Amino acid sequence: MASKFTELAIDCADPDGLARFWCAVLGYEVQDEEDGVVIIGSPAVPEGKNRPGPVPPALAFARVPEGKVVKNRLHIDVNATDREQDEEVRRLLDLGARHVDVGQGDVSWVLLADPEGNEFCVLAGRHP
Repeated sequence: MASKFTELAIDCADPDGLARFWCAVLGYEVQDEEDGVVIIGSPAVPEGKNRPGPVPPALAFARVPEGKVVKNRLHIDVNATDREQDEEVRRLLDLGARHVDVGQGDVSWVLLADPEGNEFCVLAGRHP
């Protein structure tokens, strides 16, 4: 048996604000808040170890004193489920994302950053 990818921890200055942003992006909800950490996850995932099938990973936002300095070595890719890529990019920009350039060149995805500067990609053509 292998491990399941169940949670991604993200350091940040404002766990509440970043959690609200990513809840709006992913359709997640806050699952736990404690001591400067906010955990969000899919409302459709049952509790417990005996969950069938793939588990959408939770995101845990933890307050840290230092700011982001360089490009992320790990990032999130998102796929629109009910609209085209350009419409999803507009929606995410309205939520507080911004365009960024890390030298990606001419690619099919759109590179954005969340309100704290964490890069993420909006993919085209790959629908979950």
